[in-house]
Amino acid sequence: MKIGILSFRPTNRKASEEEIRLKKEAQALGHKAKIYRVSNFHMVYDSSSPCLIYDGKPFVKCDVVLTRPSVLVNVELHIAIVDQMQIMGIPLFNNYDSILFAKNKVKTMQLLDAKKIPIPKTVLLQRQDDIKSAVKLLGGFPVIVKQPYGSFGNGVVIVESMRALNSFLVWDKPMYLLQQFVKYAKGRDFRIFVVNGKVVGTMMRSAKKGEFRSNIELGGKGVTADITEQEADIAIRSVEALGLEYGGVDVIRANGYPVVLEVNSNPGFKALENATGVNIAKEIVAHAVEYASKKK
Repeated sequence: MKIGILSFRPTNRKASEEEIRLKKEAQALGHKAKIYRVSNFHMVYDSSSPCLIYDGKPFVKCDVVLTRPSVLVNVELHIAIVDQMQIMGIPLFNNYDSILFAKNKVKTMQLLDAKKIPIPKTVLLQRQDDIKSAVKLLGGFPVIVKQPYGSFGNGVVIVESMRALNSFLVWDKPMYLLQQFVKYAKGRDFRIFVVNGKVVGTMMRSAKKGEFRSNIELGGKGVTADITEQEADIAIRSVEALGLEYGGVDVIRANGYPVVLEVNSNPGFKALENATGVNIAKEIVAHAVEYASKKK
């Protein structure tokens, strides 16, 4: 098959390690593979012209495209290329709608809650007058404050007093998510990687000293870990709830019970591969090929 890896990184930066891994694994499995830079595309809306141009030439359709949407702002605009490929009938391993659902933390919480998947108690805050009642609903301080869009722990802070909360919130933002702080997690969570409805790899991440966020990008450490059947089940259901073909689910243990913090549509997996020895890139490619074959 001809496999495309759709990279959203700026052209002045090299492709990510994950994108390069996906290309190499696709080639190792006997497929043709190419990393496509989103900024090198332009879309043409004319019934007599090709829909997509890449590097000045008509884009030749791939059998399947692995989307890696590393965008945090104006998401709907920046992933319009994904929607265009979908309109053209190109099989996408994570499509337009599922990416939007995962990128928007409000929509993620809505979908998970509707499916009865355990999440931290969350309040959507849109005006200053509601701060006190929101904190009361969450059981008091400390609280976690999140912006609707963000990744790698960006836009996530812990606030421990009303004075600090009032100082932090800036009301030119459309809204904030306030979440209950789960003290029992102790700076640890589990990254559960799901592909095609199956758990293919898990690791436990621990925050560095003085930090409550366990993201690897913020200095967290990952080690291989076993998870319960219940944790595997809610991770699979979370990915399905957002319509993703593959995703990374962040789960914490809240006094013995699993709670989903986030679902990622372009999860990093280099740390997971290093910690577990599992070939995540191969799993993604193999299932993407299977997915494309069924689409045919």
